Amino acid sequence: MHHLTGEMRECVDNCVRCHESCLGMLMTHCLEAGGKHLAPEHVKIMMACATICQTAADFMIMNSSHHPHVCRECAEICRECAKSCEDVGDMQDCVDACRRCAESCGRMAA
Repeated sequence: MHHLTGEMRECVDNCVRCHESCLGMLMTHCLEAGGKHLAPEHVKIMMACATICQTAADFMIMNSSHHPHVCRECAEICRECAKSCEDVGDMQDCVDACRRCAESCGRMAA
């Protein structure tokens, strides 16, 4: 990843952490907690977030000229996921990871 700027490297790291947080929380915490943690819209946004975060990281690592577009979408989905996790409750680690990623990706999209 020698071609990445410091800001881009930080964004890749934030995307990977958000991907891990969303997927990990969904597959462990949400499945165990049940109830509103398994509401279809909540599960969908968490899966979308994990997927777009991995994709955004991949586009930056590949040095794709399309990474700003992917990062813009990633920031939007991360903000939605953070709100959903906050509304469901007891998911602060995921909320924080999504917000960090949204901020980083927002800078990459600018």
